Amino acid sequence: MDFETLLLDITDGVATVTLNRPRQRNAMNPAFWREIRHVFARINDDPSVRVAVIASTGPHFSAGLDLMSFGDILTPAEGDEGRRREALRRMILSLQECFTAIEQCRVPVLAAVQGGCIGGGVDLVTACDVRYCTEDAYFVIKEIDIGMTADVGTLQRLPHLIPSGLMRELAYTGRDLSAAEAKTAGLVNTVFADAETMLTAVQDTARQIAAKSPLAITGTKEMINFTRDHSVADGLNYIATWNAGMLISEDMIEAMGAAKTKRQPVFKDLDDTRDLA
Repeated sequence: MDFETLLLDITDGVATVTLNRPRQRNAMNPAFWREIRHVFARINDDPSVRVAVIASTGPHFSAGLDLMSFGDILTPAEGDEGRRREALRRMILSLQECFTAIEQCRVPVLAAVQGGCIGGGVDLVTACDVRYCTEDAYFVIKEIDIGMTADVGTLQRLPHLIPSGLMRELAYTGRDLSAAEAKTAGLVNTVFADAETMLTAVQDTARQIAAKSPLAITGTKEMINFTRDHSVADGLNYIATWNAGMLISEDMIEAMGAAKTKRQPVFKDLDDTRDLA
C-alpha cells in the first residue's frame, strides 16, 4: 500500500517507517495521523516483523502538528458548544491513540532523529522504546509557545525518560534541548555526527534485536511497559504469570542448543493471527 506521508520498508525482520514530507519539515497533517496508525497496526500484525525503526527525510525530523491543516478546530463555529467540545475531546483522544499504537506495538521501536524534533515530534519519539540523534538535533516542547498545553503524550511520557526538573523547565519555557544535553539527560542513547552514520548504526542495532527470540523480545517489552506504570510487586507477579505460559518454548531450546554448538540461533516468527480476526 502506498502512503502519502510515510514510506514503509520491511526487510529481514526490520520495519523502517520514514516520515516523508521533507518540504513541509515532516509536519503532521491529517493524512499522517491516519497513516501512522495504519502502519503500526500493520507492523503489529505482521509476524515477520521483529523490530521497527522510525526515521525521516530532509533536514528536520518533524516540525510537529501541521497547524494549517487543523485550522478549522480553532475557528468559531455555529452549533451547540457542548457537542463541539465533546467532539474535540474525541479528536484529541484519537490523535493520542496514534502514538500509543507505537508504545503498545509488540516489537521494539527505535527512533532516529536529525534536525528539529518539535512539538508533536517529541510526542512521537517519547512513545518509542529507544532514541538516537545527530549532533544537529534538538528537541522542543513547542506547544507552550502557541498558548496550549501539549496533549498527545509528551507531558505523560517524558517524565519517565528524563529528570523531572528538566522536563518541567522544557515544558514551561519551550526552549531547545540540544543533542548533547539530550544525551546527558538520557533522552537519547547515542549522538552521531550525521544522519547517514546514525541510520547505519540504528539499522545495525535493529538487526541485532531482530536476531533474538521474538517471543522473548515481545515479552520483554511488555514487562518494561507494565512495570513503568505499576508497582514492583505487580510487575513481579505479572512476569511470573507470563513466564508460566511463555517460558517453555522452542526458542529456549534453540538458544541453548546454539550456545552449546557455538552457532547463531535461528528463531521462527511468531504465529500469524491476521486470519483469525
